[in-house]
Amino acid sequence: MALAQHSSIQIRFDQQVANAREYLIPFIQSGMLLKEGMRVMEIGCGEGGVLQPFAELKLICLGVDLSESRIADAQKMMQEMSSKGLAEFIVKNVWDEDFLDKYRKSFDLIILKDTIEHIPDQESFIPYLKNFLREDGKIFFGFPPWRMPFGGHQQISKSKALGVMPWIHLLPRTLYKGILKLFGESDRIIEDLLEIKDTGISLNRFEKILKQSQLQTDRKIHFLINPIYRYKFGLKPKEQAKFITAIPHFRDFFTTAGWYLVSVAK
Repeated sequence: MALAQHSSIQIRFDQQVANAREYLIPFIQSGMLLKEGMRVMEIGCGEGGVLQPFAELKLICLGVDLSESRIADAQKMMQEMSSKGLAEFIVKNVWDEDFLDKYRKSFDLIILKDTIEHIPDQESFIPYLKNFLREDGKIFFGFPPWRMPFGGHQQISKSKALGVMPWIHLLPRTLYKGILKLFGESDRIIEDLLEIKDTGISLNRFEKILKQSQLQTDRKIHFLINPIYRYKFGLKPKEQAKFITAIPHFRDFFTTAGWYLVSVAK
């Protein structure tokens, strides 16, 4: 049940811009002062829409992605900001030694918006990010908890039925793969969905990794209704009830997004 934004670069970009402008920037500003000239890196930037509002504030933005086609789209969509020296987009693996050497201690803010759930070995990757932070720098993480109804990203499937089946991604891997084949999903879609099954992350495990990485949470919100759903489905964003947020594991099943602003523990 692929949504319109899955096939339209412009729709995806516009949704990213609106969501960042209306919700992401106010969330970050509640935990840090964004000032002109600050340096921002987004890992997994896609078409670059998240960075547009930051560039409008005259922050210097770097978007990094492994996809050449998506970086090409970002360069096109953000051409005006790039011409002003406010945005740059590159195809690069942030694990590469030359990237680390170039950008060590370079950024006031690092953004991973709907990205960390796609990255393998999060226990190593999350503490690695500290290498890129300036003193008093912060990292934003926003992601769908793995056990939430559509935490498997099954909405990218071609089948309308599969796309609206909540929690189906929690089935055992073999059974899940068999169902995907039964519904006629392509090998590429099946591979993508199984990869997400391997890398999906829960709120509890994420918070445990933060603690192990000596990263402190400066601000967090758990959402019952993810802010991006306003633009995808016309639903008003809503924070998760406090009593649900307080229940480990259970909260993952009914929380559509966790947003965290973190910094190196003092």
